[in-house]
Amino acid sequence: MALIEITNLGKSFGGNRAVDGIDIELQPGEIVGLVGPNGAGKSTIFNLITGFLRPNSGTIKFKGDNITGLRPDQIAKKGIGRTFQITLLFHGQTVLESMLAGHVREERTGFWQALLNTGAYRQERAQAFEKSVDTLQFMGLTEWKDTLVNVLPCGLQRFLGIAQVIMSPVEILLLDEPLTGLNEEEISMLLGKLKQLRSQGISILLIEHHMKAVMSFCDRIVVINFGQKIAEGTPERISTNPTVIEAYLGCKRGTRVS
Repeated sequence: MALIEITNLGKSFGGNRAVDGIDIELQPGEIVGLVGPNGAGKSTIFNLITGFLRPNSGTIKFKGDNITGLRPDQIAKKGIGRTFQITLLFHGQTVLESMLAGHVREERTGFWQALLNTGAYRQERAQAFEKSVDTLQFMGLTEWKDTLVNVLPCGLQRFLGIAQVIMSPVEILLLDEPLTGLNEEEISMLLGKLKQLRSQGISILLIEHHMKAVMSFCDRIVVINFGQKIAEGTPERISTNPTVIEAYLGCKRGTRVS
């Protein structure tokens, strides 16, 4: 059974059909790239999957359950996490503090337990602290834990954004242009971390314009243009697909995507 099954998904804004009859599946343990030119509808698809937008048509299923139209918090609790094109950070806090702040929605104790500093609350916070430290270590951010997030280098802010998402249990990670602003060394490091997450059972759907990285990293690629899916297949097949080459890259036939 597919983890995510999207069928005939559609979304309009006024007279503009931003997403038009999209079908996408994501299998357990799979890394799928969602590519296409700016304005093709990629981020709109992410917003529909995660509940930030409601579709006009179609269904979205997670492990066989229809999640179409659920709120973002309901979808996140099911195990679908995402990042955004602009990394959402807690400015004015340190890297470690921002990790703890992002863990609030996972807490089981409430306002009064926190106010009274009960044993259950202290235990929960200790566990959150330990998990934050472990996650920062995994993402290679330990030495930056006491740095204010607003002065963190742009590339490391991308790492931190992913760290905040995987603080909560996730089965699917939706990444919206995670390589933006990264140098080649950082790209290699981040792709290595993402492969480790896949080995831990997390499936990945990512939007990315760095085609060399997409071709080397993804098991399968879905290409969309003007809100419609125009191609789908392995990186090898996509790299020589004439429809992709002409519609997405604007190149002549015989050119290879790389």
